[in-house]
Amino acid sequence: MNVLPEDFFRDPHVFYEQVRAEGPIHRIQLRNGLRAWLVVDYDIAREVLRHPDIRKDPNSVEGRQARVNDAGGSGLTSSNERLRHHLLTSDQPMHTRLRKLVTPAFSPARMTALIPRIEQIADELLDDVDRAGGPVDLLAAYAFPLPLTVICELLGVPIADREQFREWSSTVVDASMSTPEQQKAAGDAVVEYFDELIERKRREEPGEDLLSYLLSVSDDGDQLSVDELISMAQLILIAGHETTVNLIGNTVLALLTDPQRYRALREDPDAVAPLIEEMLRFNGPVNTATLRHTAKEVTLGGVRIPASELVLVSVAAANRDPRHFDDPDSFDPARGAGSHLAFGYGIHFCLGAALARWEAKIAITKLVSRYPELSLAVDNADLGWRESILIRGLLDLPVDPAGAVAMR
Repeated sequence: MNVLPEDFFRDPHVFYEQVRAEGPIHRIQLRNGLRAWLVVDYDIAREVLRHPDIRKDPNSVEGRQARVNDAGGSGLTSSNERLRHHLLTSDQPMHTRLRKLVTPAFSPARMTALIPRIEQIADELLDDVDRAGGPVDLLAAYAFPLPLTVICELLGVPIADREQFREWSSTVVDASMSTPEQQKAAGDAVVEYFDELIERKRREEPGEDLLSYLLSVSDDGDQLSVDELISMAQLILIAGHETTVNLIGNTVLALLTDPQRYRALREDPDAVAPLIEEMLRFNGPVNTATLRHTAKEVTLGGVRIPASELVLVSVAAANRDPRHFDDPDSFDPARGAGSHLAFGYGIHFCLGAALARWEAKIAITKLVSRYPELSLAVDNADLGWRESILIRGLLDLPVDPAGAVAMR
């Protein structure tokens, strides 16, 4: 049984490289006692992500048993059951039904139509950075409010409530790392919030927002239940900003530790998109995919895994598998990293991938244009990383724009 080392969250790839040398899949235990099988191999990761006997539904007999067996002292068994009815907690055929109802809301045309508003929000947030007149935490001032404002407006959730979402999000999104008390409190708060919001939406005239759309959408008379609405709303809200916040933060950090590359982007903004794609592979915002469990005994990479046991796919490790990527520990935007697993694979491929890419591209392009000499305000070694098994992201990102002339 491998126990995650103390410095795992600062640089998980040291651990991944060590265990990969011993095999593609390992039994691990988190500090809170949660146990799972960890996949660190690219090919086996793809196999797991589409395996018919490795499933997501926590409400199934095997899903419940796996959580009882392996939860340890985590909040895994304390999440509000009304939040367990969305795309990431469903298997076929329920997943197909839910995705069919929700997918039109994320059509390419709808996402492209958001671009002018994303650009406007980015400009307004950078205006606030200007007014701050000194070093700022770029996560709090820019990387966090940009995607959260976009997703709140898209969903029809009041922007004034966004600080609550930030508190709930870090707990709800990573039940394996929270305590039972934290998980129950956050889950109950999310359910109460959306219960009230959905009821208010029902009483109002239908709006243009996504929640109003989900209330009315129908396929041959099939509609989302109240609990499915709540589950989908919290998934869109949380997944819709968590990944993008950390994609922006991780990208900015990589650029500020290579100032020449950062400055070059201002002269070549077309280079931003491939750079972000490589960042998704190299140090993307997702450490492991959300929990799965074995519905029956399976064998992966020669390892037998009994039924009703938890499985974690480390997309971060898979994306640096040297058998799939040449020189994987080098950051090389020219490599063409389109086969990475940062947005998942198979039926659970991220529905909001296009939106995340647009937001990150706009955020980085605007930042480089406005502050061509932006620099870190602390030593890289002093930055803290979130202790999350799912999310790969910084706690804060202090930067100093003061030495540069603000450019519009």
